[in-house]
Amino acid sequence: MRPNFVKLAALNELLSEKYEHIIVHTGQHYDFELSKIFFECLELPSPSYNLEVGSGTHGYQLGEMIKRLERVLTKEKPELVIVYGDCNSTLAGALTTVKLHMKIAHVEAGYRSYDKTMPEEINRILTDHVSDLLFAPTRTAVNNLNKENVQGVIYLTGDVMVDMLVKYKDAAEEKSKILVGLGIDPKSYILVTFHRENNVEVKERLTNIVKALTKIKHYKLVFPIHPRTKKALQTTRLYNKLKHNKNLIIIPPLNYLDFIKLENND
Repeated sequence: MRPNFVKLAALNELLSEKYEHIIVHTGQHYDFELSKIFFECLELPSPSYNLEVGSGTHGYQLGEMIKRLERVLTKEKPELVIVYGDCNSTLAGALTTVKLHMKIAHVEAGYRSYDKTMPEEINRILTDHVSDLLFAPTRTAVNNLNKENVQGVIYLTGDVMVDMLVKYKDAAEEKSKILVGLGIDPKSYILVTFHRENNVEVKERLTNIVKALTKIKHYKLVFPIHPRTKKALQTTRLYNKLKHNKNLIIIPPLNYLDFIKLENND
């Protein structure tokens, strides 16, 4: 869901200038590191609604989001509901909206992995097939949508994540002090991140990732750890193996500017 805050930031200013723009936060990410710091860093206004759904199974999250979103949308009666990306919040927003006979726009439409074991893939497909406006980042995404004969209107827009990277790259270089805080050589580290369900919830894959990381000896590894990843590592008793690796620096999740700074020097 965090990348969706970035996509929202790309459109928020323009939308707010021309329309009454209401931000609804489902609360899928409810801790500070995964949510509030993105709003602060990207100078986003506080959400008009925070549904505070929290963590849980896919069924629980979707059910609670739909129930709570229905109340909001019924009250506000928006002309258009914009959903972003491919998380559970995306699908919940799309399903709630179409059931209320309202218009839906999907930012980042048409991406496909063709792996239906990924919950994100299911979210993408279902959202695209009920959306009225489909904003596709690439020509490949447009082709995917055309092959599936989606009923909405498709627009090739480019990738708003690239727009945001260009916009904030210089600010990250200027404002982020993450490298100073870590005390590492700016050119001698590797940035590590993984949290997709099919990587962290499958023990064999998770074990193989840990083995690969522990074999890297000539670089420092900077690892901003996602709560889901940390929990999976602790459950499988792999966390201590990483924690005691002298080449691996485990840090909390980062805001957008700090992550760009690390990524730029990686």
